[in-house]
Amino acid sequence: MSSALPRAGRRALRPLQLAAVAAAAALALAACSSSGDATGDSTADATAQSTDAPAPDLFPVTIPNTFGATTIDSKPERVATVNWGNHDVPIALGIVPVGIQKSTYGDDDSDGVLPWTFEGLEAIGGTGDTLPELFDETDGIPFESVANTAPDVVLAAYSGLTEEDWNTLQGIAPTVSYPVAAWGTNWKDMALIDGQALGLGEQAQALVDDVEAKIADGLAARPDIEGKTFAYAWIDPANPSTISVYTPLDARVQLVNDLGMTDAPSIVELAGDSQEFFLSVSAEQADTLADVDVLVVYGDDTTLATLQADPLLNKIPAVARGSVAVVPDATPLAAATSGPTVLSVPWALDDYLDLFEAAAKKVG
Repeated sequence: MSSALPRAGRRALRPLQLAAVAAAAALALAACSSSGDATGDSTADATAQSTDAPAPDLFPVTIPNTFGATTIDSKPERVATVNWGNHDVPIALGIVPVGIQKSTYGDDDSDGVLPWTFEGLEAIGGTGDTLPELFDETDGIPFESVANTAPDVVLAAYSGLTEEDWNTLQGIAPTVSYPVAAWGTNWKDMALIDGQALGLGEQAQALVDDVEAKIADGLAARPDIEGKTFAYAWIDPANPSTISVYTPLDARVQLVNDLGMTDAPSIVELAGDSQEFFLSVSAEQADTLADVDVLVVYGDDTTLATLQADPLLNKIPAVARGSVAVVPDATPLAAATSGPTVLSVPWALDDYLDLFEAAAKKVG
């Protein structure tokens, strides 16, 4: 991953970078080709479901969010999305957006479009000359570029918008922001909120149901995962003195909850009533994570050995026994699961579950 720090408006992958960001793109492991089949099925189903136009009486629709209510008067025809992953919702519902965020983290072919998104676009004729405009959010949301796509709605149910961002976007088109906290909207709620804005709430619910069924099937084949406690963390190998832990608010943590695992009580206590998506723990307090069955971290094939060689980090029982799920950093799987969407979850599911199953087998 580039050492350049993300700027405001993008979700921080690594909490240690947050000093230089207001929010940033989040996300690690190359997914096996077998995991792409489920996404293709979901996209095809969604495309078929969305062929029926929503009834006129679905509009106007008013959607509350943190900064106020957004009213959409009629069925959107030109859909733009900003920040992480919102574009996957209209694509899964058979709609080619006019503009979407240019993806950088985990983009293994540097085309600005992550694999599951490209597959979804391809299924509905949204590639080539019809590819959406890609908004470069390196320095924040490019409002002029968004305005140039002439959208009649902007979707950002999963985002880190500031109130100023939201007000600026509202001046371009009705903008759907997050309901409670920045980067705290899980993949299911993102689909349902963005789907409601499109007048396709029932179709969005069907998509969610389909993904949940795939998760259930995946878990049935991996029984060791169910009920294990976990903590999701980022530990900088160059400076392991701080453990940055993602809170139960964070969407990647909520996805692991969907996989049958529970937040370790120590993490719940640490988070308290915080509205932040990550908090920090000193490595000297590593033993407070003694109730963690599985530690989830970003890294590579040297990460576990590095953690175990550290005299402080090795006090974490999960580290000592090796029940660590290492999500390979800066890869499509990291992108798919750090900012999960209704398309990325089935695309990455088998590979992700395999990581957790291997770690869970080492727990007692």
